Amino acid sequence: MSSQPLLQSAPGKRIALPTRVEPKVFFANERTFLSYLNFTVLLGGLAIGLLNFGDSVGRISAGLFTLVAMGTMLYALITFHWRARSIRMRGQGGFDDRVGPTVLAIALAVAVLVNFVLRVADGGNGGGE
Repeated sequence: MSSQPLLQSAPGKRIALPTRVEPKVFFANERTFLSYLNFTVLLGGLAIGLLNFGDSVGRISAGLFTLVAMGTMLYALITFHWRARSIRMRGQGGFDDRVGPTVLAIALAVAVLVNFVLRVADGGNGGGE
């Protein structure tokens, strides 16, 4: 249950009106969550491809991409529930997160960089030579 009263008066107004949350706000939260999950499925598919058809460098990279995908899934789930709770409680603040996407982008960049460095150090061999 929300701690805020259902009827609130706007600043400068004397009449209390019920606050209403638009359904599009709930749908935007779900759409963002599904977008993150779509990204994790693609990243997980890349990891599975590297794991099944790669050499030892591919397996290391697959592990890193899997960890990034799992971290993104966990971040998306936590953010979805946080935003949904804030919306249900009629929070008027911003629902944006400035740190999470930056951390996820850095983690993905590190995984790609590690893959590149390991491949160059391996001499560019595809494992079949």
